[in-house]
Amino acid sequence: MRLTPLWAAIGLCLASAANANPQDAAKLYQRALAATCANCHGTDGRAVDGSAIPSLAGMPRDYQIAQMKAFRDGTRPATVMHQLTKGLTEQQIESVATYFASLKR
Repeated sequence: MRLTPLWAAIGLCLASAANANPQDAAKLYQRALAATCANCHGTDGRAVDGSAIPSLAGMPRDYQIAQMKAFRDGTRPATVMHQLTKGLTEQQIESVATYFASLKR
């Protein structure tokens, strides 16, 4: 099995979380989960200017939750988002939305 740089980074974050207090561990997990969005939506949810893919940073939390659930349920058309969101729990969707909403645009 080949370990990609993204999963290696997530592994390091989770390993660091094991030695952190519970609040720090939760924040590291949240950031690692949000990092899986970077391939398309850019680092910290800031897409490249002029991209057809929206930036997530600073987008309202409730809007992000509604959109991810619509992708997951198949009520909003998508290329890959419907596949990606099927693997997310309610808590993970809320966590990712909270993280990106907390960032400045």
